[in-house]
Amino acid sequence: MASAVGQRWTAGRALAFTYEALPGKIVFGAGVARERLADEVHALGAQRVLLIVAEAEAELAAELSAPLGEAIVARFDGVRPHVPVAVAAAAVALARESAADCLLSIGGGSTTGTAKAVALETGLPIVAVPTTYAGSEVTPVWGSTEGERKVTGRSTKVLPRVVVYDPELTFGLPARITAASGMNALAHCVEALYAPGRNPISTLVAAEGIEALASSIPRAVADPGDPAARGGALYGAYLAGSAFAVAGSGLHHKICHALGGAFDLPHAETHSIVLPHVVAFQQPAAPGLMDTVAARLGAAPGAAAAALYALAAGCELPLSLRDVGMLEDGIERVIEQIVEAVPDDNPRPVDADAVRAILTAAYDGGSPGALA
Repeated sequence: MASAVGQRWTAGRALAFTYEALPGKIVFGAGVARERLADEVHALGAQRVLLIVAEAEAELAAELSAPLGEAIVARFDGVRPHVPVAVAAAAVALARESAADCLLSIGGGSTTGTAKAVALETGLPIVAVPTTYAGSEVTPVWGSTEGERKVTGRSTKVLPRVVVYDPELTFGLPARITAASGMNALAHCVEALYAPGRNPISTLVAAEGIEALASSIPRAVADPGDPAARGGALYGAYLAGSAFAVAGSGLHHKICHALGGAFDLPHAETHSIVLPHVVAFQQPAAPGLMDTVAARLGAAPGAAAAALYALAAGCELPLSLRDVGMLEDGIERVIEQIVEAVPDDNPRPVDADAVRAILTAAYDGGSPGALA
């Protein structure tokens, strides 16, 4: 399948592309968080570490950071979804007050996002230990929310210097978070196929990520302690973040960011709900790309949207925006914001009617149609 994906880039024209390899060290393996985390922090020359962690993972963070001893000079546990600007400001203030020279992030995407907010303002290096499948730990993308609007940007200042991937840390991840976080990672892969910075390298990475996630997530949901399933899912999440980091974001992420900022919807579940309907919208204009998704999901050509929907349903995730707390009259509130943000080179032209159709389908939650 990899060769088929590659042929799309070479058939009929000379190959030309730009690929910006991003710096960073990846440490991957069962047990590495307990065995090597302290060494990786010390290798950066860090002596005053600010630990960033959500309250729910405070006990795990305390265990993992214990070998660092007095090098942990402060802890910020005010993590909130979508990184509200007030939360970011409080974390930045603590970093400065404690004279931290390094940030240690242990947790999911919101925790990593908070560390990025601090790095953006202070330039401090990040050591990230992800405990979900968010993927943001390998991207230079940051985001924050003020009022009802989420703002994102790119800066190498926020790209973690070291990422420690340990499948053992995900064994206790609840089934719903496992599934939703995995679908979020899948969204990164799918979007990377048509996003503005796409190239043959990121396409191969994204395609491999889709397959790894689709084969691992249902197994991890069914048997949370399956080391092969957990390792495969975390590997897929790494690939997803890596592809997204280079290719950038497009229609799907612009929709989800607008919904998250405006209505404080759960990040991963929102991605899971919206993704099949965006794929259904893109299918008529980009059948080759969407059939790459279908093939990696083990589905027939033209069935990528249905396969993604079935994957979410099989994992018992919510299937409609209504189910995660969005009100129907909210659709009109975000349409203009989304249309303004979508890249010009989206496979299909995107206007208000198109966004309204996608959001209405996602709000109703039925099996995705053609959205033609």
